[in-house]
Amino acid sequence: MNLEEQLASGLAELDLPLDAAVQQRLLKYVALLQKWNKVYNLTAVRDPQKMLVQHLFDSLAVLPQIHGRRIIDVGTGPGLPGVPLALANPALDVTLLDSNHKKTTFLRQACLELGLSNATVVCERVEAWRPGEKYDVVISRAFSDLAEFANLTRHLCSDSGVMLAMKGVYPNEELARLPACVALQSVGQLRVPSLDAERHLVVLRPVETEATIV
Repeated sequence: MNLEEQLASGLAELDLPLDAAVQQRLLKYVALLQKWNKVYNLTAVRDPQKMLVQHLFDSLAVLPQIHGRRIIDVGTGPGLPGVPLALANPALDVTLLDSNHKKTTFLRQACLELGLSNATVVCERVEAWRPGEKYDVVISRAFSDLAEFANLTRHLCSDSGVMLAMKGVYPNEELARLPACVALQSVGQLRVPSLDAERHLVVLRPVETEATIV
């Protein structure tokens, strides 16, 4: 099965009916990751078929859980999950935030080559980023533990928004250490096509505390 067929099969399994043009842009993103990876070491995954599964499918598995328009992907690295989400849903307004200059340089070029007009790249530390408007969804795929994720990103989330942390195995110990600035809404299992590993999505709601009142 070639990459095009594997992508179409995985999207069918995810029940994401993306048109041919979007599928081609997703494949182009994988090709750009491969090309830049040789110099910039963007990801430890080298094989394009594994990139398709571990990066694209893994990212797109959360798309049904994205509600709202303004999304920020914190610690996005080479654009995961933000770039696949922005490609799959042009109605989203996605901010790709990372403090690594090499990765944000790649992201700016990738957005240009992919014609990704609904994504904005920001090179900044998450705790220092102060947007003009808060976000409906704060998401991270490769952040540290849940407590740090909550403490460092709470200021980015609107009061009615959600904070989504993509995890591997069920994070029992991390859930026990959640700070007072967030409340656990749910933990759901994600089904990722062709991936023989556990994936979970932790959904947090911001809680107003004395420390968050300005």
